[in-house]
Amino acid sequence: MKLQIEKAIYGGAGLAHQADGESIFVPFVLPGELVEVEIRQQKKNFEEASLLRVLKDSENRVQPPCIHFGECGGCHYQHAQYPAQVEMKVSILQEAMERAGLKTLPEIQSHAAPPWAYRNRMRLRLEEVGPTLRAGYNRRGTNEFLAIQECPITAPLLWRATQSLLQLATENPADRRWLSSAAEVEFFTTADEAKMQMTILVRKDQLGLTSLCERMRQFVPELVGAGSALLKPSGPQRQIQKPRPLESWGTQGLSYQVENEDYWVSRGSFFQINRFLIDELIRIVATNRQGLLAWDLYAGVGLFSRALTKTFQQVVAVEATGADLINSFKGTGRRAIESTTVEFLRNAVVQRERPQLIVMDPPRAGVGAEVCSLLARILSPEIVYVSCDPVTLARDLKMLVDAGYKLEELHLVDLFPQTFHLETIVVLRRQT
Repeated sequence: MKLQIEKAIYGGAGLAHQADGESIFVPFVLPGELVEVEIRQQKKNFEEASLLRVLKDSENRVQPPCIHFGECGGCHYQHAQYPAQVEMKVSILQEAMERAGLKTLPEIQSHAAPPWAYRNRMRLRLEEVGPTLRAGYNRRGTNEFLAIQECPITAPLLWRATQSLLQLATENPADRRWLSSAAEVEFFTTADEAKMQMTILVRKDQLGLTSLCERMRQFVPELVGAGSALLKPSGPQRQIQKPRPLESWGTQGLSYQVENEDYWVSRGSFFQINRFLIDELIRIVATNRQGLLAWDLYAGVGLFSRALTKTFQQVVAVEATGADLINSFKGTGRRAIESTTVEFLRNAVVQRERPQLIVMDPPRAGVGAEVCSLLARILSPEIVYVSCDPVTLARDLKMLVDAGYKLEELHLVDLFPQTFHLETIVVLRRQT
């Protein structure tokens, strides 16, 4: 079947239509291309196809540099020149806003950085393939293991550490025995690759991490801390069980410097993954904003909170799992609260509190209807919303606009080159 690709859609595919109007999603294509495809799966409102060949290619098509592209589930856009990737994401963001009913939009400002070797974190599966321990990802669209030989979107230190770990398993019988129960490994490094943490998830409780790390330091001196954690069996409803910490070696986290501020990131804690664009995120969120009081909701390790202390007399940082935040965000004009955003806002409404600025960086699910309703009652003059999902973002923005806010700025920050994922920062101001 021959199809003309009309546009890129959120999720990594290209959209085409059959003569009868049926929507077809095709991976690894670009807008304007003529392609030959084979229908792979029928869904309720669309069909998924496999790309057989490109009959007329786009001027933006390039040869993917990674040998695993197409098989690996991690990347979606390596076949596109990088400026074209950003253009596709701008179009996807624009359409998500319009589909939610947001018709009056500011111009989308895009922010990009080097599109390779940008990830400061890497999480890999470990599997025995014949007599050899291998590291890899999930094969695209499945839970099957795909052993890899490279990952060009990660910081070089992380792949060097992976190779060293596998080398130890090959050369040292004690390390091989210990790693035979390992299911996953995660590496996290500072922006300059000077220091690194390692977490290994294992299937059975056993000792051996310390000796492994001491040997690994001979190859990777940047390793300053590591931990092992026991994977628990799934519950009766196949609930995701949090791994139980076992051994620990070295430091418990890393001091990550951004905009001349040091952030303590405990092993396993969330932190933005693009080591080239974290400074830009802070500049967009915090520059030219000042006042008496600012709230940083879903604050994480306080990435935005610290920047805001430079121009606000008091900054309140709110995080549901806020142990790191409470320990590090101290001093005059700084207050860290361990609470869900909903509970914090409910109390703030009762107390009639009103900050000059609210910053919020929720997880992929967005903030939701109740938070939007509470924000509408608090009447803060300015809200900065940071999002990693354009669909849930657009849904929440529509509720805030209906409650009296106006979209003033719309920024697309490409934290995830070579993938369909995108980060958005929106500035909203209260209409008087």
